[in-house]
Amino acid sequence: MLNWLRTLFPMSITSINPATGEVLRQFEPLSDEAVKAKIATAHIAFRSYGEIPLEHRALCMRKLAGILEHEVDELAAMITAEMGKTLVSARQEILKCALGCRYFAENAARILTEEPIPTEQNNSYVRWDPLGIVLAVMPWNFPFWQVFRFLSPALMAGNVALLKHASNVPQCGLAIEALVRRAGFPRGTFQTLMIEARQVEAVLSDERIAAVTVTGSEAAGRAIAAQAGWLLKRSVLELGGSDPFIVLPSADLDLALSTAVKAHIVNNGQSSIAAKRFIVHEDIFADFESRFVASMKALLVGNPMEETTEIGPLATPQIVAEVQQQVLSATRAGARLLTGGERREGSGSFFPPTVLVDVPRTVGVYREEILGPVALLFRVRSLEEAIEVANDTPFGLGASVWTREVDEQKQLIAELACGQVFVNAMVASDPRLPFGGIKRSGYGRELSAAGMREFLNAKTVVIADAVQQTEIAFEPREQEPNLHRAPFDAQEFQQAFRTASKTNE
Repeated sequence: MLNWLRTLFPMSITSINPATGEVLRQFEPLSDEAVKAKIATAHIAFRSYGEIPLEHRALCMRKLAGILEHEVDELAAMITAEMGKTLVSARQEILKCALGCRYFAENAARILTEEPIPTEQNNSYVRWDPLGIVLAVMPWNFPFWQVFRFLSPALMAGNVALLKHASNVPQCGLAIEALVRRAGFPRGTFQTLMIEARQVEAVLSDERIAAVTVTGSEAAGRAIAAQAGWLLKRSVLELGGSDPFIVLPSADLDLALSTAVKAHIVNNGQSSIAAKRFIVHEDIFADFESRFVASMKALLVGNPMEETTEIGPLATPQIVAEVQQQVLSATRAGARLLTGGERREGSGSFFPPTVLVDVPRTVGVYREEILGPVALLFRVRSLEEAIEVANDTPFGLGASVWTREVDEQKQLIAELACGQVFVNAMVASDPRLPFGGIKRSGYGRELSAAGMREFLNAKTVVIADAVQQTEIAFEPREQEPNLHRAPFDAQEFQQAFRTASKTNE
């Protein structure tokens, strides 16, 4: 297996303030021996963690939520210093983590309840068992929430976790581990691995690692999924996105416009579910374009620690360079620049709100993810064309659609190729709802019951009573009339069951 992560992640573990360029802290990576010791600690912790009553795990999870809420200002300042999002949005991120903790503390018992399945046997049901140690490879853009939306269901389900956080937010990773311990979770149930990219392959290869979850780039997802597949280990991928924001003539245009701006600049435009491509019907395009561009020009870019700032710096100079190159390639191919487009001179990784129109389908940026405040505007003549443009991307994470016509809503919901559709609202993750995508946006789900069960073993249990050990008996049941198939034949089914059972599957 090639050491693929060398080319995907930076090799240093350094915390740098993107607003000033100041080096905040540097960390020495753990030795290979120290990493093995942490895996051993997690392995020991898992063997005893399952014996802890669910009620006690819930108590610790609620305490964790309380600590997050109590220390929201301090933790938010750490996020802003390390990756540049505005202090206002960083506070919202911490509070959302607390919300997720409380949701899974209150709903884990319901999600983990054994599911009875009526069969001819005495008792049949599905029980949900934890898998073991789950490796989480997490990104920098939501340094707390991305971790907590995995952490809270995983720990409540009885799994234990090892976190390899992004190399530019190491202090956030260490802080999360400390918070989990302070909340009362046993030693070893959650650990942050301060490691370089070259060491991740060995961690995933360790036979004690049961599964892996990845949030990040398409390249990272492909590489990790390939190794996990080779090792026959379960994986969940939440990768990139190029979410469409569709506006049709019947929409509340004022609300759609104000939401469009918010949906685009979330996290300084560095979100997989940020609205990236604005697909607007020709009847309202001119009005939408002029007002949207004016709103983007009016946004206040500056020090993310100031309460009035609306857009802070991008996370790294490399991201700024990549966004600049994407804008340049679009304009060289014929796209028109309506505002922005040039990085701000001086210290800090700032890039202005940017709007492009008439982006040719032949240019790469048409289908790429842009991790910055760069909006692409598209004019369409019909609902069908809007759907065609929206689906013309390798990604399929989310979509926001704006129309008050019920038939249009139904068609959009049915035909958009993505993991989630929000009607007359911006795309957002919610602990109560499954979160994830299709196509190159990844596979599997986070959050809700679906997310918790990604790292659980759906164990089928069948208990036959003494009389039925050698013979399967069927009790006669009343059947609802079914005009599309022949009536249920118990004897025929019993014979088919015996025949199929010979395969031992």
